[in-house]
Amino acid sequence: MLNTPRGRLRVIVVAALLGLGMSIVDATAASADGVGYVRLAHLSPDTPTVDVYLNSVGGATPDKVFPGVGYGVLSDYLTLPTGAYAVSMRLAGAPASSQAVLTTQVTVASGKAYTVAGVGKHADLGLRVLDDDLTLPPAEKAKVRIIQASVRAPVLAVSVSDGPTIADAVPFATTTDYRQVDPGHWTLRVQPTGGGQPTTLDAVVAAGNVYSLLVLDAPGSGLSVTLRTDAQRQGGMPQGGVETGVGGAQRGTQVPFLVGVSLLVMLAGGLVLTRTRRVTSRRS
Repeated sequence: MLNTPRGRLRVIVVAALLGLGMSIVDATAASADGVGYVRLAHLSPDTPTVDVYLNSVGGATPDKVFPGVGYGVLSDYLTLPTGAYAVSMRLAGAPASSQAVLTTQVTVASGKAYTVAGVGKHADLGLRVLDDDLTLPPAEKAKVRIIQASVRAPVLAVSVSDGPTIADAVPFATTTDYRQVDPGHWTLRVQPTGGGQPTTLDAVVAAGNVYSLLVLDAPGSGLSVTLRTDAQRQGGMPQGGVETGVGGAQRGTQVPFLVGVSLLVMLAGGLVLTRTRRVTSRRS
C-alpha cells in the first residue's frame, strides 16, 4: 500500500502536517517561557511630571525611557525577560546622567506581573512595587481591586449602587487585594469617608476578567474614577502591552495559521495525486 503513489503521498502529507504542528507548538512554548510583565504608574497628586527609566540590571535587555509621565498615568504592561530591573524617576527634561529622584528594583519572575508606581505626597514620595495577581477568576466571577491615589479623599469606600460594598476604609496611597465579585452592568459609587460628594461610574464588569479601579484627584475638584482591565479571559492575559510579546493575539493566531497551512499542504497533495492518476491512465 505504501509503495503506491497514493500511499507515498499520504505519508508525505501526514509527515508534513506533524512536522509543522510540532514546530509551531515548540516555538510557542519556547516564547512563553522566561517572560514577565511590568507596568509603570505615576500616582502622586502633587508631584510634577517625570521621566521614567527602566534599566536591566546587568544589561541583558536595552534600556527604556518614558518621557513626560504625569499624574494618573497607568501604562499598559511591558513584556520583559525574567531578571532584575531598576526603575528610576527624574524630573521631566532632566539629563539622564543626573541624580534620580527615586529608584527601586523589581525582580521579574516568569509569568508574573507587577505595577511599579510612584505613590504618596511629594514630600514623602516613594516607588512601590505591587504584585498584580492576574490569575483569572472562575468563569462566572470577576476580580476587582482598588488603587487609591486621591489625596482629596484620604479614606474612601467603594460600593455598587443598590449592591454590595467592594472595599471599605481604603486609605490614600494604598492598594487593596483583589476581590471576586459578580459580573454585570454596575454603577460604582466612590464615597469619601466622613462625608463629601460621592463619585459614580457606570461600568460593565465582564465574567472571567480582572480589573483595577483607579481613583485619582480630578483636575480642579472632585474625583476621577477609571476601571482598567488588567487581564481578560478572551483575548489574552495580561491586557495591553507596549512591547510585542507573547500576548493573546499571538497565541490566538497560531491555530488558524496551522489550519490554513494544512489546507495548502492538502491541496498541493491533491494536485499531485490528480497528476499521478492522469499519468497512470495515459500509460495504461
